[in-house]
Amino acid sequence: MASGGADPRPAIIVVDDDDLSRARLERCVSGRYGGSYRVLAEPSASTAFELLKSLRTAGTPVALIIADQWMPGETGATLLARTRDLQPATQRLLVGTWADFSAREAIVRASILGEIDHYASHPLNDSDEQFHTAVTEVLARWSRENGRWGEALRVVGDPWDEYAHGLQDSFRRFGLPFAFYDADSVEGKELLHQSGVDGPLPVVILATGRALARPSPADVAGALGATTTPVDQVFDVVVLGAGPAGLAAAVYAASEGLEVLVVEPLNLGGQASSSPMLRNYLGFPAGVGGADLAARAYQQAWTFGADFLIGRAATGIRADADDRIVVLDDASEIHTGAVVVATGVSYRRVGIESLEAFVGRGVFYGSGATEARAMAGESVFVVGGANSAGEAAIYLARYAARVTVLVRGSSIRDGMSDYLVRELEAIPNIDIRPNTEIADAHGHGRLERVSLRNNGTGTTEDLPTAAVFILIGAVPRTDWLPPEIARDDRGFVQTGADRPLSPDGDSWSLATTMAGVFAAGDVRHGSLKRIAAAVGEGSTVIRQVHEYRAAQARPLAERPA
Repeated sequence: MASGGADPRPAIIVVDDDDLSRARLERCVSGRYGGSYRVLAEPSASTAFELLKSLRTAGTPVALIIADQWMPGETGATLLARTRDLQPATQRLLVGTWADFSAREAIVRASILGEIDHYASHPLNDSDEQFHTAVTEVLARWSRENGRWGEALRVVGDPWDEYAHGLQDSFRRFGLPFAFYDADSVEGKELLHQSGVDGPLPVVILATGRALARPSPADVAGALGATTTPVDQVFDVVVLGAGPAGLAAAVYAASEGLEVLVVEPLNLGGQASSSPMLRNYLGFPAGVGGADLAARAYQQAWTFGADFLIGRAATGIRADADDRIVVLDDASEIHTGAVVVATGVSYRRVGIESLEAFVGRGVFYGSGATEARAMAGESVFVVGGANSAGEAAIYLARYAARVTVLVRGSSIRDGMSDYLVRELEAIPNIDIRPNTEIADAHGHGRLERVSLRNNGTGTTEDLPTAAVFILIGAVPRTDWLPPEIARDDRGFVQTGADRPLSPDGDSWSLATTMAGVFAAGDVRHGSLKRIAAAVGEGSTVIRQVHEYRAAQARPLAERPA
């Protein structure tokens, strides 16, 4: 067995019983990654497992395990499944012989149960870029999830402050490498001293040394060079919201030569960017993080020429002849020929006063991607029975000692995809409690205990917990829209045939009751609440904007006199 002696580098472990194959794997991996990672090779599953135990004892992080599938005694898939409890934060790559279809069943099972993170064929040579793409992808994921991307931003504040939590969540969704420091820690106090700013907290320190006291997302965006006030006042299309639907609309509009502005007040990617891992999104067989997907879409739209206004929100829309005027929260106005409302939804609040009192101090609305690492060794609860709750529980289980999913209904199968249900049921530190909801919350300064009520028996019990993550449905962000844009009784925008009436007799499926204003994605009544569906609507809506443009027989936007 290879030595597990002191070495500051994270480890990559290669496991293969065939001497020649193992040597090639080790040489291939060491040649590309040996400068940053300590590459260790093992001849069997048993010796690899012992090495993993010794590395855990020594406190050495293991970034990646690469295991051959067909080893005597124990397959690679079985070994990788066994390592989940031992090294939960480690990425797992299963390798097999090129075009070996006999491994399909094992690969499918391991993928569905979350026992492997990726599958690749053995490298055909040391510079097999297809193999290296798989390795680089999982190493990038490990680096991002474990805070090893460097520190372009440093946040100093109270770890239980809701405002500080919100800033960190925004930075993570924008893909900004940052680190958080407790203001009461030695490091935090030193950073505040060096910056010359001691509050109000949180304080954000840029790589240049500039410090911002309790900044808004727009303040940080502006300090980083992003546009927070529009350079131009006239655009062909204004897209409100940078979730999947809005980003797709921006990509298609900009790629077709339209002048497009995207206005996003909160987080790039909307709710989708809070998902730790999307494993059923087309084209990503190993899955893709919601924030990563959003960052790619943003970059794609930006390279086509789309303009983005970050940290600003729309507060109104009105018609002026054939122009549409979008009013922003700083009272500035944007003239456009068409508007796409893609503002998405926000998480529905529980409405329990004692629980709401701990928001940001142990109670979080969302997946917990920002807080997961801080949950190491703790017991946490996830509230919800849809896919987002399942994804959150699976991710949190990498770090927390115990994750309990609370479902009001009788089964998680009522609202969750089968692959997520199977993975949840296979993870040993995840419990599922149907017919259960939170009745009360308790703590001093932060959440310490919750009272759970069984909806069938009416009985309650108090259980200790470090955190509760709530994902119980969504509320559309439409309360700012003018009355001319019809909404259903829950606030979702009515479009197409669902509208009370069709302006000018149009038949566009994504048009609202205000001519020239369209809606796409989760904000729309009757939409399928899936990321791929939102992307589809975002692309479709631009086609309808073109048709609307043709019907107007004029350029989309004309500069006011």
